Amino acid sequence: MILLIKLVLAHLMGDFLLQPDSWVKAKEKNKLGSWQLYLHSFIHFALIMLLVFDFTFWKWAAIIALAHLVIDVVKLYSIKENGRWYFFVDQAIHLLLLTAIWLVYSAGESPLRNIKPDHLLVFITAAYALTTPISIAVKFYISKWTPHTIDEDDGSLQEAGKTIGILERLFVFAFVLSGHWEAIGFLFAAKSIFRFGDLKESKERKLTEYVLIGTLVSFGLAIVIGVLYTKFIVV
Repeated sequence: MILLIKLVLAHLMGDFLLQPDSWVKAKEKNKLGSWQLYLHSFIHFALIMLLVFDFTFWKWAAIIALAHLVIDVVKLYSIKENGRWYFFVDQAIHLLLLTAIWLVYSAGESPLRNIKPDHLLVFITAAYALTTPISIAVKFYISKWTPHTIDEDDGSLQEAGKTIGILERLFVFAFVLSGHWEAIGFLFAAKSIFRFGDLKESKERKLTEYVLIGTLVSFGLAIVIGVLYTKFIVV
């Protein structure tokens, strides 16, 4: 596991600490013609060798650096005006590559070898269920209480409520799995302070109750799924 941590640290340092904004702009402008592109990949190679501190690892470091170069080139020629999602996809691919290299290099030593396929499948299913599926289910369940005062163009961020709901359910799921039930109460209290305080000031009682119902249902489902998951993996 320490090898994977070193690889990730080298990636983070190379991509964020040792890559000035001027280099990023130069790469986007000149693409394959920018020297910064190649120096950036070499820096990743050097960082890996420095952190791993094992000369026999140079072939793997070279593979990672070359793959990093290829990924960056593909991103540069694929990116459009809004590159927000390209950033996350790019970072996810890099991290998956590092994980794959780690798994291959430390084949018999990887702690992931003890993970049972059925448990992993259940975890993925539970985590995914807590995202969009539960959001839709909660929305339909509380739709009969939707206040007429709700304005679709109320100045809030687009799909902010949905995103907040997904994040809070994933947090609750993680808290249940780790046994930190008190953190769920803290999370609920924090949301109450920021959300229900504003609603109370606006004297929208129906809207307050509507949001409270949605929050309780959302938290409740996350807790149920978390408990069922823990019970399943124990069996």
